[in-house]
Amino acid sequence: MAKPESWEGAVAVDQAQDATTGGARPPGRGQRPAHPPGHLPGQAAAPPRESLVTASAHPEGCGCPRGSAREAHRQAVTAFAALRDRLAVGEGLPAALAHSTGASRQWVSDELTQAARTVAERGREAGAAWLSRVWRPVTAAVWVLVGVLAITQLVTALVGDGWTSARTAGLVAALLSGVLLTAAGWWHRARGGALAVLIGEDNRLSTSRTVAVWWVLFTGYAVLTLALERVGGAAGELRLRRSAALLAVVATGCLVAVVARLVVANRIRAQRTQKVPAERARAADLLTDDAGRGSFTDTQYVLLNAAAGAFGCVALVREPHRLPGLPWGLAVLTGVSALTYLAAKYAEGGRPMVLSVVRVREAGDLDGPIRTGDDIEIRGSGFVPPGAMAPDRLARTVVRIGAVHVHVPLVPVAGGFTNPADTVLTVPVPAEVEPGRTEVQVITASGAESNRYSIDVLD
Repeated sequence: MAKPESWEGAVAVDQAQDATTGGARPPGRGQRPAHPPGHLPGQAAAPPRESLVTASAHPEGCGCPRGSAREAHRQAVTAFAALRDRLAVGEGLPAALAHSTGASRQWVSDELTQAARTVAERGREAGAAWLSRVWRPVTAAVWVLVGVLAITQLVTALVGDGWTSARTAGLVAALLSGVLLTAAGWWHRARGGALAVLIGEDNRLSTSRTVAVWWVLFTGYAVLTLALERVGGAAGELRLRRSAALLAVVATGCLVAVVARLVVANRIRAQRTQKVPAERARAADLLTDDAGRGSFTDTQYVLLNAAAGAFGCVALVREPHRLPGLPWGLAVLTGVSALTYLAAKYAEGGRPMVLSVVRVREAGDLDGPIRTGDDIEIRGSGFVPPGAMAPDRLARTVVRIGAVHVHVPLVPVAGGFTNPADTVLTVPVPAEVEPGRTEVQVITASGAESNRYSIDVLD
């Protein structure tokens, strides 16, 4: 099976494979790690970390092209997946740990955590390399659009009423806009060029910013065309009453971009929303949530504004000597879409919540209270934030038991992990936990803290 190029693709593959594996439970007390047929407990495979480093080595100053950063990341992802699948079936365990469930599980988790950090480092390198080179194709796309406009103007002039001052003004405005966008792209070439203004703090393409920038560019181009017509002696009309609906749509788009950022920032500070940064921006970010799932509110906001923008473009083409006007019905429709988008921003997400904590009982064990050394299962929601399925972020999940911070072990299965999960965490109760009444609290990869849940621990 081909390995995906990004962790978003790896998540989809992992979920499909989890459905076929049945989701094995993490090893607990009295349960030995699984071994493949014919594998001897004392027979250890080659150290897995060395294989990962060899596969993903990317020395500094090697002089290789920027594309090698993406290739190094792809190799690191492939090597990590192979390492995870080997450890999932018990291959590579040291002989001294083969008979100790707790020690082997901790060793496997540590190995995977170290390997995941290497993958994350390669991902950051690949993301930085992508940002530094994407400004060129974006700039080329801008000039392709200018060329398409020039060809369209020429064709319509040949089959229509000839070349007019409005066509000249529109073409010159497009050239000036292309020059300005090219200069801005070169200035911000290390941050994606012209895309820099569209990328949010979470390293994803922002839907609200993209819509606002579209309306600003469209209106600016229309006003620049009218200004050039007046310079050429033509009577360009700029009637605010006729274009009030367009100005209302532009103002709404800009206001939504500001309010959405304010709402998300305040909810993150109040720990009502969890956010983790992405490796790099993708076009799909405009229509999906942080986990890569399709978002109704984002999609309707983009589609309705795209439809309104198409209407405005047609109006500008038909009457290039006037600032295009939009019907108030269309302006109200985009306003309702904006309110829906903002309401979703206010309601989305949530802090992690611990609902219950139970002692893990393996087959053959007797029922009893929680004691030090036992495994406990924490049930709740929001333990894995959207977009935090990468192994290095899963490894950041921590459970505070009293005054002791317990890192949630990574428990691999073929194609993914069974621990940690969004609704269930399994951790051991360390001997350092004081017996008696104590509190359990989950700290996710985003830094959000759950509520405190009290349990009784016996010696």
